[in-house]
Amino acid sequence: MPPDRPLIRPLIRPFTGLRPRSEDAAAVAAPPYDVLYSDEARLSAAGKPLSFLHISKAEIDLPPEIDHYAPEVYAKSADNLNRLIVAGVLLRDATPCYYAYRLTMGEHVQTGLVAAASVADYDGNRIRKHEFTRPDKEDDRVRQIEALNAQTGPVLLAHPDSAEAERLIAAATGTIPVADVTAADGIRHTIWQIGESQDIARIGAEFDAMPALYIADGHHRSAAASRVAAARRGKSAYDSAEYFLSVIFPARQMRIMDYNRVVRDLNGMGVGGFLAAIEQRYMATPAPGAVKPEKTGVCGMYLAGRWYRLAIRPELVPANDPVRRLDVSLLAEQILGPLLGITDLRRDKRIDFVGGIRGLAELEKRVDSGEMAVAFAMHPTQMTELMSVADAGEVMPPKSTWFEPKLADGLVSHVLDREPGSTAITGN
Repeated sequence: MPPDRPLIRPLIRPFTGLRPRSEDAAAVAAPPYDVLYSDEARLSAAGKPLSFLHISKAEIDLPPEIDHYAPEVYAKSADNLNRLIVAGVLLRDATPCYYAYRLTMGEHVQTGLVAAASVADYDGNRIRKHEFTRPDKEDDRVRQIEALNAQTGPVLLAHPDSAEAERLIAAATGTIPVADVTAADGIRHTIWQIGESQDIARIGAEFDAMPALYIADGHHRSAAASRVAAARRGKSAYDSAEYFLSVIFPARQMRIMDYNRVVRDLNGMGVGGFLAAIEQRYMATPAPGAVKPEKTGVCGMYLAGRWYRLAIRPELVPANDPVRRLDVSLLAEQILGPLLGITDLRRDKRIDFVGGIRGLAELEKRVDSGEMAVAFAMHPTQMTELMSVADAGEVMPPKSTWFEPKLADGLVSHVLDREPGSTAITGN
């Protein structure tokens, strides 16, 4: 191959996963590192020495006043990971595998694939983004990966419709799982190993034929993986850093919940004046109870102890703009900015965001307490909308999506460099 010709890598590939013994999986599995504050993580991990929170949020094992980005935190994370490996709690698979991962939340079930995804395809936008990242959060994930020499937080990806991919992955779920955990929040996490060479080849070929994958959650983790790969390129005989840990679900199975907004004041307006101003942009109808928007173009508003159904005036919806057509964009352009003076959703302290998992009662509570003046209940962003934004190379507004159920940390990790003599697991 000529030296100036780029190396062609597959979109995904199997890897030798680092994972807990089946009997320890429930004790190891933990919520994602970024959904708990440190004090919550400290409480959650209390009396649980095997919890992956000791690795993903190692500040909980250090004095409370420590800077969460201090070098000691990353060193402690590496020490805690090594402790579980030495104790035989975490073991390495002997050969590269894929893994089927099923999430069950009540009646909702989604089944996907744990795989190593190509950094080159991320850099080339075949693995598509829809959010900006923050440098400080990227730096944190880079330091974590370098300290552990592993990626422990999976990137949540979506793939376009493929009945064959779904069939191949579902076939693995007829075997005995290597992990089957029901977390404290009631979500069940079940993982099966896919180790047969013909199954691996078929899955890889099916995914390689896909035009794109889409990042649902994990923009900072994927960006950090790209930076680590760039820094290591040409310096190691191993190329595992050219791939990042991912769990890929069919887009049609994924569940986005509403991501609601609460605002501290009415920007100097009275309730009557505010309603009159809204009427120029939305058709506002008083409602007898909480408004859970039934379709795109509709949102609920809780103001002064009363719910309203707001329907955007059709002429205000841009025809061919995948970002500005989003309900969260319309609210920002028609109400938050011009009426309430909130133009920077990332930094303005007058606005807060409430995940739909908390329910509409949480919006009422925040307003009735006097903490907030008004709340907006949003219709969930749809996966088709997210994919359209990503395909256009555009970026969604902050806090546009809230995915449920969420993945667990610790059930499968991706070690970057396979060291000779590493402990392997061949099945349990």
